[in-house]
Amino acid sequence: MLEEESQLVLRSQSGDQIAYEKLYRANIGKVFALCLRLCGQKELAEDLAQESFIRAWQKIGSFRGDSKFSSWLFRLTSNVVIGHLRKHSKWQVDSLDEEDSYETSEWQQTQSVNRPFGLHQEIDKALRCLSDTARVVLIMHEYLGYQHNEISDITGMAVGTSKTHLHRARKTLKAQAEQAA
Repeated sequence: MLEEESQLVLRSQSGDQIAYEKLYRANIGKVFALCLRLCGQKELAEDLAQESFIRAWQKIGSFRGDSKFSSWLFRLTSNVVIGHLRKHSKWQVDSLDEEDSYETSEWQQTQSVNRPFGLHQEIDKALRCLSDTARVVLIMHEYLGYQHNEISDITGMAVGTSKTHLHRARKTLKAQAEQAA
């Protein structure tokens, strides 16, 4: 897939919309999942995922190929989501109804079959218990591989604040795991 992905990127950089659509289809589930985990709202996550792909199409010429396309896309997506949250001061999570739960949505079907379905529910439940900023910092640091200085640049919070939120998030998740055991 990596070679095919690089060919699709090259074709997309030349303006091939069909190639870009293939990249979109290969990545939409994961991008939506990232948006949803970062913002906690299904409708907003859908909008931000679409905005991410629009921005990626506009900026695909700047993709140098130093990393996988998906890594570049995830970084761009996290910037889109964090930018939206900062702009709208919307660092809060709406409650998700059972029927609105994204475990049953399209992105779930694109996830690895190696992870049991219930694991996603447990992770998402634990993430929803974190404060908004702690959740964002944890996801950016642990799942996306951002360093604290990068998180600081994107979110506008101080490096020390980012470290504090990560520490509190880990502590909260550990306490939840101990209670569940």
